Amino acid sequence: MNQIIEDFFAKENGNGESREDMVKSGFVSIVGLPNAGKSTLLNALVGQKIAITSKKAQTTRNQIMAVYDDERGQIVFHDTPGIHKAQNKLSVYMESVAEKALGNGDLILWIVDSTEQKGKKEEQILSLLSHSKRKILLVLNKIDLLGGEEALERKKAEYTDCLPFVGIVGVSAYKNQGLEELLETIFSFLPYGPRYYDEDTVTDLPVREIAKELIREQALYKLDKEIPHGIAVLIDSMQERKNGIWDVKATLVCEKESHKGIIIGKAGSMLKSIGSGARIQIEKLLEAKVNLQLFVKVRKDWRENPAYLQEYGYREQK
Repeated sequence: MNQIIEDFFAKENGNGESREDMVKSGFVSIVGLPNAGKSTLLNALVGQKIAITSKKAQTTRNQIMAVYDDERGQIVFHDTPGIHKAQNKLSVYMESVAEKALGNGDLILWIVDSTEQKGKKEEQILSLLSHSKRKILLVLNKIDLLGGEEALERKKAEYTDCLPFVGIVGVSAYKNQGLEELLETIFSFLPYGPRYYDEDTVTDLPVREIAKELIREQALYKLDKEIPHGIAVLIDSMQERKNGIWDVKATLVCEKESHKGIIIGKAGSMLKSIGSGARIQIEKLLEAKVNLQLFVKVRKDWRENPAYLQEYGYREQK
């Protein structure tokens, strides 16, 4: 993050440009428990599907960058895996990504599911946040399910004295409620600075990475119990034909032979269903027709294997 700032000013000074035309800009980390709605909120704020979503916990595995830009300035969001108790090397990695985000940026958004009672899991995050030197904005999500303004005020009161929050904002990421108030509040706490990315930049994720996650999202939707959490997706090839059609080949990696059979399904029905849903989403991403082929292979206990974690993209971030 600091390197981005240094590179920008080195570039600007080299071109002989001044810093007078700065806007409100900065880096904002999104943290919270699994299923608090972090990814849904990120997608709603930037107006594009960047992070996958599902009702299953631990959907987000890596840090995801997305950019919001308007006449007021630029917000660089970093969505992180939900903070949870680590159960394997993959979840240890996810937990470290989320916790490192607390020390970076200009502002932390703590996203809370307003329909849930505050308990020990929230206390774990409060303990982590209490050690952060960053400004913290509490965002109460899913307020459309609370039952009115009085219920929202009661929920705000539950958290008011927990930490010296710079503010508390209620939103519904799913129904796009309260988003403008949230953006206005975020901008009010950001410093003046440059636009770190071009105005048309939405994310720094490669298209292949987004396509991979869209396939994994369909597996999360369509498979039950523990199986989706043991799946990784690899894009084997991704090529555009002269006629504009994209050929995409991908492999779903699972941990057990029995899981492989379930993923494939009777006569290939489940794999076909996953592929059909993913193809529609990838076509929206590429704005083109897509020929998607999916394969399945077994890598026993890959979530505990550092070499596999590296190969599948879960690398320690600097």
